[in-house]
Amino acid sequence: MVTNKASDAGIFLWMVYQTMHKMNLDAAAIFASVHLPDQPPDKSVRRDNSTQRRFWDAAEKISVDSDVGLHVGGNVPPFRGQVIEYLFLSSPTFGEGLQRTIRYQALLTDAMSFKLEHHDNKVAIISGLNHPVRHYLECAIGILLNFFKYISEDAFTPSEIWLPYDDGAKQDEYKKIWGCNVRLGQTEGRLFFDAKLLDHPSPAYEPELLKVHEHHAASQLELLHKHQLIHEIEKILASGLLESSEFDQNIVASRLDRSARSLRADLQLLNTSYEKVIAQYRERLARRLLSQTQESIDQIVYLTGFSEPSAFSRAFKRWTGETPTAYRQRKQQ
Repeated sequence: MVTNKASDAGIFLWMVYQTMHKMNLDAAAIFASVHLPDQPPDKSVRRDNSTQRRFWDAAEKISVDSDVGLHVGGNVPPFRGQVIEYLFLSSPTFGEGLQRTIRYQALLTDAMSFKLEHHDNKVAIISGLNHPVRHYLECAIGILLNFFKYISEDAFTPSEIWLPYDDGAKQDEYKKIWGCNVRLGQTEGRLFFDAKLLDHPSPAYEPELLKVHEHHAASQLELLHKHQLIHEIEKILASGLLESSEFDQNIVASRLDRSARSLRADLQLLNTSYEKVIAQYRERLARRLLSQTQESIDQIVYLTGFSEPSAFSRAFKRWTGETPTAYRQRKQQ
């Protein structure tokens, strides 16, 4: 079975990069902490969420700001041009737009799982605001608040926010950035707001466009789920299958409880193939072993699943334009 690897839409990191530059933070050094260059990240590339702790630890240290996530999130402008925006605008009310956003939230991030609840007729709650990295969570909340304010024509205002940790910013700082009281040390992160906002009409409501946008969102969500296949294939290869030289597509498909035919079809939808996935994984593994370890070339040949050193050398030169020895010398000098 395919298991999800938490990731975020590329638009978020792109917005964070732009915002850090406008705030005169050392974005180059911060982004270097997760091996990204000093340039706007590709908005179309999803990012592994597991790097968030390293990224925000570096951001706090380099900015000398213990509330850096709160401040960056508060300065990020509303994200525009995404399918979530179109779903919201073409829905009849804010509440229906919010429900659709939650239904397709994985298109933005699957590192959290939001849910809309009603405490009573007066208070609505978005629950599920949980993440182990405080700065990431506070930046994400700031992005949500700015988007909700934009999409509701400034009608949205939070009444209270709960955070699932004890150590946070000062109450005055939260109130200045988010405009409401914050309770720390709660069992779950929650965003409270006036339930009347759920009935706030959208000025751009259009039933036919809504159908188009929802169909597009559903298609994108299905494609996102299929992308998890590549991660799952790589996990199987890393479990010892690659060095055993028994990484035939039929064997991997059986490990995934599916047929080789369905695996091939799903990879085609991603504009790739099993052979390309294998080659890309082998290349990344070879680069890492050559640049970061003292493993012998013979051992690397074995770990990358090649039958002999000459086959490995030919493949590596095709990938990089260099021999394995020259690459290692350049990287480790």
